[in-house]
Amino acid sequence: MTTASKPGVDDMAINPSRYLGITGFALIAACYGFARFAFGLFLPRIDAELSLSSTLSGLISGAAFLTYCVAVILSAWLTERLGPRFVAIGAALIAAAGMAGIAAAPTAPWLAGAVMLAGSSTGLVSPALAAAVAAGVPPGRQNATNAFINAGTGAGVALSGPVALMMGEQWRVAFAGFAAVAFGLAFAVAFILPRRTPGATTGATTTGNGIPMLSGVLRRLIAAAFLTGAASTAIWSFGGQLVALRLNWSGTGAGLLWTAIGAAGIVGASAGHWIARFGIDRVHRVFLTAMAASVLLVGIDGTSAPLALLGGALFGVAYITLTGAYLLWGVSALPQRPATGVMIAFLALAIGQTAGAAIFGLLMDRFTANHAVILFAALALTAGVARAETADDAQRRRFPACKKQSPQ
Repeated sequence: MTTASKPGVDDMAINPSRYLGITGFALIAACYGFARFAFGLFLPRIDAELSLSSTLSGLISGAAFLTYCVAVILSAWLTERLGPRFVAIGAALIAAAGMAGIAAAPTAPWLAGAVMLAGSSTGLVSPALAAAVAAGVPPGRQNATNAFINAGTGAGVALSGPVALMMGEQWRVAFAGFAAVAFGLAFAVAFILPRRTPGATTGATTTGNGIPMLSGVLRRLIAAAFLTGAASTAIWSFGGQLVALRLNWSGTGAGLLWTAIGAAGIVGASAGHWIARFGIDRVHRVFLTAMAASVLLVGIDGTSAPLALLGGALFGVAYITLTGAYLLWGVSALPQRPATGVMIAFLALAIGQTAGAAIFGLLMDRFTANHAVILFAALALTAGVARAETADDAQRRRFPACKKQSPQ
């Protein structure tokens, strides 16, 4: 018998599962779309007010990814012991505090600390929501629900674009509004998410806890996610600066780019259905190619406004689909520990983003934007060398006879 809660409020919090999906989608939109990736959208305006160099901008973005790395490890540990509700509430409150700090930032060091705090919320939220889905959604709907929740990033980014268009130079007011949304979501999470998962403990360590063995499936996942994360910083951290450089776009143009990225990213909610139909490896390679093309379309010398917006849309659907694939890949690799599976996938992604943001900014300062753009497009293609497969795929590859057997 597990330490499941007695019937009552906690059981009511788990059902109906569609509310869990909607709440998770909204929380991901706030943490990823607002607290993490909106910084790249507003970066040119923040730059102008606080006088940040490209190298310093890259280091600040990289620092946010670094705190994400710490937070995602802590999230898996806490989720397995305390349950997803506690961790998800913490993620919402930390996102709110970090964005309030950005809104009030008087200097670059203050800004860096606030960006790091806001970015850590995304590390906390993903493992917790994956565990919540494992506890509160029927098995046959879990992949689709996880992919739907993951697409909340696109919605958050899509909303931040129009906000940037309407707010003009008032980036501080925009982040204050984002902080209020995140604070409100903490209350929704408290009522909707399950308090515990079947594997959660109250302090005692179970046999399923600890660092898992790195199988071939996990090693390939780590390599692919790392390279994809590095490549993605060309747009997430420097997309606004690239279109300002190539097209002389002000905040209005960057807002249009972010809207294209986010709106198209919502299409990534179908990642679970695409993977079920075409296989994870095919989906992985197709959308890595789309990501490489998007980086070139947005940032290459000689691009045009229609090509840049097309590149933004391609990037949005590619990034959300790829992160959805890595989420499902991680959950499948460790089905009894979904929070840890997601932690491994997203930790590798974030480490790649930590390195990528700093390197891209350095390349722009020391060489040219073209050098940086071409190199980072190549990084996206390189990630396809790692064959994408779930644990079930690996089992069938090693034991072909399993293909003919019916599941028990």
